Amino acid sequence: MTAKQGLQHGSNWKLTLAYDGTDYYGWQVQPDRATIQGTLAGAIEQVTGERVLPQGSGRTDAGVHARGQVASFVLSAPIPAENFLRALNRRLPEAIRMLKAEPAAAEFHARHSVRAKTYEYRIYRGEICPPWTARFAWAMNWPLDVERMREAAKVVIGTYDFTSFAASDPDQATRREPDESEAEARKGNVRTIFESSWTEDGDLLTYGVRGNGFLHHMVRNLVGTFVDVGRGQTGPEEIARILQARLRAEAGATAPARGLFLESVEY
Repeated sequence: MTAKQGLQHGSNWKLTLAYDGTDYYGWQVQPDRATIQGTLAGAIEQVTGERVLPQGSGRTDAGVHARGQVASFVLSAPIPAENFLRALNRRLPEAIRMLKAEPAAAEFHARHSVRAKTYEYRIYRGEICPPWTARFAWAMNWPLDVERMREAAKVVIGTYDFTSFAASDPDQATRREPDESEAEARKGNVRTIFESSWTEDGDLLTYGVRGNGFLHHMVRNLVGTFVDVGRGQTGPEEIARILQARLRAEAGATAPARGLFLESVEY
């Protein structure tokens, strides 16, 4: 779709945004609570006079950050993309930044059109976590065997039922979006992981994972389990058994939200 076509009546928009989720109760609108979706909707209304509910590529939880979240919605008002981007950033708090605003094809949907997502989880291993890092990493100076954690991370690559790594609340573990398609619902807890690995950079230990979708708390539960492996409490070979068990109680604790970033979304 060309920019000119994107300015026609009833145009579909795609926004790419980044945010510090520390002070927000996640993506989804909630009564009397600050959320990313609600704050973005308010800014759009201030700019265009239209009340829309931007649909995100997925719901990030309270305290989770994003470097490449994507949202879509339809606007009646014609507005040049460059003006729209500048106007939104002027009205949004500094913790939320629009990186790109662009017209999209009519059939584009920020969630339904997703082909893959990449998340990163950061652990700070130094003795004293700097204040400028504390909001964006799990401060942990426990001894960790990173090679064992790398072995464990490789085990989840492939297509599996990730029930053991979903939220323990069954309503949350498979929570369904209001406009979720039947095809999406039929996937249940089966997801495909394309990449899963740990990297080190000084005191920063980062888990990167790319897949076709993720369950509620899935990445944080994977991290918590891999940390158990790194501490010697679980063997790397146990990951396959945990997957097969399909029981949340078999996996490790949920890692804190502050270390998690939605890095990018592929369409």
